[in-house]
Amino acid sequence: MSDPCIICVAITGSVPQKSNNPAVPITVAEQVESTQEAFEAGATIAHCHVRNDDGTPTADPEKFARLKEGLNKHCPGMIVQFSTGGRTGAGKTRGGMLPLNPEMASLAVGSNNFPTRVYENPPDLVDWLAAEMLERDIKPEIEAFDLSHIFQAVEMQKDGRLKGPMHIQFVMGIKNAMPVDRRAFEFFVETTKRLAPDATWCAAGTGRFQLTVNEWCLEFGGHTRTGLEDNVRMDKDTLAPSNAALVKRVAELCEKYERKVADWRQARAMLGIREAA
Repeated sequence: MSDPCIICVAITGSVPQKSNNPAVPITVAEQVESTQEAFEAGATIAHCHVRNDDGTPTADPEKFARLKEGLNKHCPGMIVQFSTGGRTGAGKTRGGMLPLNPEMASLAVGSNNFPTRVYENPPDLVDWLAAEMLERDIKPEIEAFDLSHIFQAVEMQKDGRLKGPMHIQFVMGIKNAMPVDRRAFEFFVETTKRLAPDATWCAAGTGRFQLTVNEWCLEFGGHTRTGLEDNVRMDKDTLAPSNAALVKRVAELCEKYERKVADWRQARAMLGIREAA
């Protein structure tokens, strides 16, 4: 039987609004409550963004601090992963929350196109974020929006900018970036196993592709991500009532592929993350 599946829940992101789905959590209190429900449904990683009161994205360390405190209290053992993504700020403000020492943080190692702009990740900023994570023993989640990003992450591990084993996520379905294509997905998996055989991997599919990518991950023995950041619907006619509902759907799929859902202790062990305080 394959290893248990780690379910990551991306609880809010930077883009979805309550006008898209009233269940999207915006305030810190809403995010804590939504994540606790998702944790109880089987998620063991919380991928975290924070928002201003008007719903716009921010990298405010104070908000991240309150979110981390709430998650540690109400979701004991859950892995807290902060986003350092480019929609929340520019330059080093994107890593301003790293001194809070989350167990994980996202790290995009290269640039690519997004629907209406370039998602810029210049080498000097990537190196600075990686160095901050390395110094603080924060495990990066490598966000692979393109095949070249896997190769770049492998080079960074070889020269010591990243500590192995790596955890790599294939991000699929964003317009103008990596499409949801099964043969491409299979090649991403094969390339990761060839270049970084000790790495763990997962994938995220956006919008209507979320469920498809969840199934591919389970089929190929990887881990997977769900949540309202990436998709606000259960199907084309039904809004997702919560992050927990999306997590529960993945947990039920695990049975189909004879995969157990990893608990937080198993998730930490597989990812090589320190024990919860």
